Amino acid sequence: MRHECKNFESRTYANGETVQKCNIDLAPDAPWRCPDNCSGYERRIIDGGWTYGSLAPPSAPAEPPGLDDGSAAAILDMAEDIVNAAVHDTLAELERERQRPRGLRRLLRRRDR
Repeated sequence: MRHECKNFESRTYANGETVQKCNIDLAPDAPWRCPDNCSGYERRIIDGGWTYGSLAPPSAPAEPPGLDDGSAAAILDMAEDIVNAAVHDTLAELERERQRPRGLRRLLRRRDR
């Protein structure tokens, strides 16, 4: 990934796990690489008067096989579709529950106890 892009973000958590991502979701092969000629690339102002410490962000994990043929991006797209479907189903279920009459909801709650 292009670490000098202002849309690149890297975080290291207390357990040592590191997440590297594109904030505008234009890097389908994240955290390994950005697309060539990315439309969202914007050079980060490298030295804006910051003082840098001795810690360096960990490097990206090794590239998995199949990254060039698009299979890694396809798997990530399928995973994203699964998550989006789960969110959609959950929101629909919450909306159905909100539209139930209040009195009936109160009665059903008492039966469950």
